[in-house]
Amino acid sequence: MRPIDSSARTAARTAADSARDASAGELLMQAARGLRRRYAEALAPWEVTPGQARALGVVCAHAPVRLSALADLLVIVPRSATQVVDALETRGLVARQQDPADRRATCVVPTAEGGRLHEEFHRARAAESERYFAGLPAADRAELDRILRLLLDQ
Repeated sequence: MRPIDSSARTAARTAADSARDASAGELLMQAARGLRRRYAEALAPWEVTPGQARALGVVCAHAPVRLSALADLLVIVPRSATQVVDALETRGLVARQQDPADRRATCVVPTAEGGRLHEEFHRARAAESERYFAGLPAADRAELDRILRLLLDQ
C-alpha cells in the first residue's frame, strides 16, 4: 500500500470538490468567511478590520453606548469590546464620555470623523456584497435572502 501524499491530495482537491461534500452549515460558513475576507479587503485602505467597522456601526446606531452594552450588541466579551474601542479611539473614530445617567459609568460615542468614515465603510461593504452576489440571478438572490431571514428569525 502506497502512503498518501497529503500535499498532492490537497492540491488535487478543488474548492468545488470541498463544497460538493459539505453540509448546508459548512457551506454557509464557507460563504460567510469568503464574504468577510472580501470585506477585509474592501476596508484595507482605511486600515480598519471588519470587526472594528462593525463596532463603529453599532456605536453610531446606539450612541451613547456603555462598553458592556456594546459587547452585548456585538456578541463579544467585554474585554474584546474594550480592545476594539481602544483601537477606534486611537484612530479618533470614537470617544469615551461620562454616562449622563450615571456619572460613574463611561459611554462611547462616535466622533464626527467616525460618523463620516462609518458611512464610507458602509458603502464599501455594500459594494463588495453586490460584487459577491452579482453572479446569482435575481430570483436566486431573492430566495437566498428569504431563506437567510427565516434562519435568523429562528
